[in-house]
Amino acid sequence: MIKYLNLTLLILFPIAWFAPLMRAGLLPLFGLSEISVITGLQSLWESDVFLALLVTFFALFAPYLKTIGLALIHFGYLRRKTLPVLHILGKLAMADIFLIALYITLTKGIGVGRIETAWGLYLFTACILASIAIGFTTEKRARAGDRGVNKN
Repeated sequence: MIKYLNLTLLILFPIAWFAPLMRAGLLPLFGLSEISVITGLQSLWESDVFLALLVTFFALFAPYLKTIGLALIHFGYLRRKTLPVLHILGKLAMADIFLIALYITLTKGIGVGRIETAWGLYLFTACILASIAIGFTTEKRARAGDRGVNKN
């Protein structure tokens, strides 16, 4: 069951990357622009390549690599000894959610523009949290398997 839940993340992560995280506008009278992970990365690549590289790793590669790694473990193609590395990748991916929340808080605190959270933020957060829970469960089962308890 858990391995199939993990496989759904391989589909949900790309949807979350293109889904609107927030809607932002400069003044209340004008329309709001939708911002997704991908559109945010596109504008970041135009202004700060180094920061864009870091955010791309945290937002796209870290969670996806962790999900692929867990799938390989679940299907027996990767050793369980790699779980600590996958755990670190999950923590790096969660840093993304923190940064988005920080940006929203700062923007709302300035009071110049208007910002609204969108459904993509919740989907992206749910994907990251599900990945953390799947990783935790996989580690727990691996420890139980090392002690001779049923691995499934």
